[in-house]
Amino acid sequence: MSSTPEPAPARLRAIPSRLIAGAAAVADRLVSERLAAEGARKWHFAALVALAEAGAASQAELSRRTGIYRSDMVAVLNELADAGFIRRAPDPADRRRNVITLTPAGHRRLERLDALVTAAQRELLAPLTPGQRDELTRLLTVLTEHHQPLHPRPHDAK
Repeated sequence: MSSTPEPAPARLRAIPSRLIAGAAAVADRLVSERLAAEGARKWHFAALVALAEAGAASQAELSRRTGIYRSDMVAVLNELADAGFIRRAPDPADRRRNVITLTPAGHRRLERLDALVTAAQRELLAPLTPGQRDELTRLLTVLTEHHQPLHPRPHDAK
């Protein structure tokens, strides 16, 4: 008995949704492994990126920016705050909510995590030429943007 896995039938290997799912599983594993080696998770990276790019935000706004469920966002922000990567402060316009900002340590953390995610992207896309990488990104963006309004995240449906 051979230890080499049998290839999937040709018909299955030609189904785009199956190929996308397989590539997504590999991408998820690569990114998750790289971040885990630094004691981080994808959600940490997403929250830090959102704060760095668009600035301070409420917890609900940050949830919408990142696609992280509000209930999960609390744990993510607690972990980032405990590590000193974000700061929570009462919103002057509405004292019932907090405004989350990136700290200098958070900026440094994001730089490190960004390098790890970039390395994972290089590994994932290694068999492609730079032009093919750009084209793949463009095509995936077209698909995502086309289907996104049809399938809102559960917390956006309210």
